[in-house]
Amino acid sequence: MVVGVDKLLDKTYHNKYALAVTQIPKKINVFFFKSDTGKMPVRDWLLGLPAEDRRIIGEDIKTVEFGWPVGMPVVRPLGDKLYEVRSVLTNGDESRIIFTLFKSLMILLHGFVKKTKKTRQRDLDLAKNRMRKFLQDAQT
Repeated sequence: MVVGVDKLLDKTYHNKYALAVTQIPKKINVFFFKSDTGKMPVRDWLLGLPAEDRRIIGEDIKTVEFGWPVGMPVVRPLGDKLYEVRSVLTNGDESRIIFTLFKSLMILLHGFVKKTKKTRQRDLDLAKNRMRKFLQDAQT
């Protein structure tokens, strides 16, 4: 009988917590960068990951949505108006999602699993190119 009560209390707590979280306004909204061909590279990359890794990354993105500004260890500024969401995946690998801010939007530009200690220049260049493209499109 105690197990049933514990489960009920646990469920009640989670329901109240879920209700409280949904009442907290987002500080920024998240959008995926969309290419001219209609592809969303970060979304496609995320969908290729295991479900538990997607959940971990999603929680880190949600931390940014509701808590901006956020610093280390979740977010690190990269310079040139770029930031990275830092996540540790289930196998211990580190993933990064590079994003920029535009008004009250968090634009997810590039996602990858980190292979080296320092972020590769080609990953930064790709994110910068996508940011420029997004900003050009936003101006028109």
